[in-house]
Formats: sequence, C-alpha cells, structure tokens
Amino acid sequence: MARFKFYALWLCLICIIVFVIQILIPAFTDLILLNQDAISNFQIWRFLTAIFAHGGLVHLLYNIFALALFGSMLEKFIGGRKFLLVFFASGILANLVAVNFYSSSLGASGAIYGILGALVVLKPLMMVWAFGFPMPMFIAGVLWVVAGIFGVFVPVDNTGYIAHLSGIAVGFLFGIVYRTILGRKRQVQQ
Repeated sequence: MARFKFYALWLCLICIIVFVIQILIPAFTDLILLNQDAISNFQIWRFLTAIFAHGGLVHLLYNIFALALFGSMLEKFIGGRKFLLVFFASGILANLVAVNFYSSSLGASGAIYGILGALVVLKPLMMVWAFGFPMPMFIAGVLWVVAGIFGVFVPVDNTGYIAHLSGIAVGFLFGIVYRTILGRKRQVQQ
C-alpha cells in the first residue's frame, strides 16, 4: 500500500494560507473567486482556485476540520493520488454546477462532500459523529443529502447546497469505481 502523505492536511494548510492572504489583501478574493465575470473572461483557473478561498473564519474552520478528518480517512483507505483525484474532481465539478445557480462560489465544501460521498460507498458502516450523534457513514450520507436537498428548496443562508449535492454525487461515483476496483483485486488475489 502507498505511503500516507498527509495530503488532506497539506490541503488544509493551503486553505489557511489563502485565507490569510484574503484577509491581508481583500482584493485577492476577487481574483480567485468563481463568478460570472470569471466565466465571461474565460478565467477557467477559478474553478480550481475558488476551492481554496473561504468566505469567513467559521467557513474555513468547518471546512478544514472536515477535510482533515474525513480526507485523512479516505487517503488512508485509497491512497494519496486517488484521494487527490476525488478532492479536485469533486471540487471542480461542484463549481461547474454551482456557477449556473449562484452569483459566486468559493470554498472547499464541494470537494469535501466528494470525499464524504466516496467514504459513504467505500466504508458505509464506519462510525462517524454527525449531526450530534454517532452513526454509520451511510446514514450520515443520507442525512447530508437530505439536508442539502432541503437547503436548496428552503435556503437559510448563502450556503452552496447545490455545490454540496454535486460534490457528494461525484464522490459517490468515485466510491463506486474504487469499490469495484478493490473488489476485482480481492477476487484476483483469491
């Protein structure tokens, strides 16, 4: 098995550094944020850079906590390269969807929800603490999806629920692919 490289923690550090730059240079956020200006000016890098920008300290803290915890779990299970693929593909695809529904998008939530989606498929019975209770990962996944759907139809703040749902859908697909690959490897070994 590949050596654990702490990629989730490195990604958290990047988010923290970007946030410090956002605080020190407020105009920096406008350069990396995903919005309609980025689309009309063909600034495609913002689909990536927006993942590392955050709208405030609480937003950052929630995301780095989830990324450090669940990202490290997923990386340990599938390896660093596959983890990075899930993270970036989920984040970028969530942004591709979100930009069609919101005036702007920023944050690692779409990528993190991709990690959660992959874990739901790969480790459905793993116990996690979610919504104030310990529960199997698949139940937490169902609750995250239900909360996301509810948030789309009854928004209470500026949370990008559509990005969350897009990210978790991408993560589910990665989880299915990786679970299939792992199943085949086990059959070959027998």
